[in-house]
Amino acid sequence: MRKRRYKTSKNRGQGVLFPPSIDEYVDKNNTVRAIDAYVEGLDMVELDFKTSKPTITSGQPAYDPKVLLKLYLYGYLNKIHSSRRLERTCLINLEVIWLMSDLKPNYKTIANFRSDNAKALRKANKDFVLLCKELDLFGKELVAVDGTFLKASANKSSIYYRKQPKETTG
Repeated sequence: MRKRRYKTSKNRGQGVLFPPSIDEYVDKNNTVRAIDAYVEGLDMVELDFKTSKPTITSGQPAYDPKVLLKLYLYGYLNKIHSSRRLERTCLINLEVIWLMSDLKPNYKTIANFRSDNAKALRKANKDFVLLCKELDLFGKELVAVDGTFLKASANKSSIYYRKQPKETTG
């Protein structure tokens, strides 16, 4: 009986003389490249993003708002809304590692960026969606977004069953 052969994998501990660049992991037609090109062309001061003005402050340097906007748009396109999930995506997803140039903001930084720049994000997001429609980059699967809030009340007197007898008025 012959022994079955399997594909051989690389040894994880083996050093590599010339490691592949991150750029090689992202296809030339990948959407992250479109996001990157779009955001790099924006004037962040004109859109009124916080920390976009060239003033020097004390403390740790802030993240460039362009980098955080790229992450926000990536999350928007890939239905990742949670700041914690976006933080995790920065650690494990090669597309995002490429897009973020290996920066890894934490969830609090991402959440603060969203809340501090709500108006500017709406402007940029609207412009990005219009550009995508104009260039016919994405299909038109999404028709509408429902923002309905429902209030539930489930006490015994308000629950009705299909087989419940109808009240007769008489």
